[in-house]
Amino acid sequence: MLSFFQMLGLDGANAKIAMLLTQGSIDTIYMVFLATAISIIFGVPLGVILLVTSKGYFWHSPVFYNVLGTIVNALRSIPFIILMVAIIPITKLIVGTSIGTTAAIVPLTISTIPFLGRLVETSLRTVPYGLIEAAQSMGASPFRIIRKVLLPEALPELVQNFTLTVIVIIGCSAMAGTIGGGGLGDIAIRYGYQRFQVSIMVMTVIILILMVQLTQYIGDVITKKVDHR
Repeated sequence: MLSFFQMLGLDGANAKIAMLLTQGSIDTIYMVFLATAISIIFGVPLGVILLVTSKGYFWHSPVFYNVLGTIVNALRSIPFIILMVAIIPITKLIVGTSIGTTAAIVPLTISTIPFLGRLVETSLRTVPYGLIEAAQSMGASPFRIIRKVLLPEALPELVQNFTLTVIVIIGCSAMAGTIGGGGLGDIAIRYGYQRFQVSIMVMTVIILILMVQLTQYIGDVITKKVDHR
């Protein structure tokens, strides 16, 4: 990769910086993509469970809802940097190490799943209850109502909240660099801060801003496409 940047006319020092930032961007995208995918896989069902066990829905269970809600709120309230350190033994158990981009995915998902779960619950609550009652009157089962009514009707809000989740994960992935999580955050700390190379720090920030802007743009476009109301 270094020779590629030198072929573009960059001198040795600038080619190394370009290589660092490129690899850091790739690592960040890798972390964000996997963490987002895992968070959606577990966060959406969590949000659905929170909704359907709350008052007025199919499987109303005050005790279950309150216990689950308390656990979700507790996990959401832990600052990400503290969570990363606190679950190092769990991270090592799952991926075999606590350092690197793959290891950073573990705290990223544990932090994001409850966050997304609450967002999904909020999104589903925007669906008019009259639609649910109409489906029930036609004999639809709770599972069918979830698949055919709740999730499709709340899709624009869900896409917006998925977009927000990706943006949050981008920010947290940069924070993971403080304890060797890899990606742009790690480059900003090791080269920008510890070696006093302000230019590298500025460039990592610019790349992260561009990632956030691109994510928001894509999310807005998808939201418009799926919103048929």
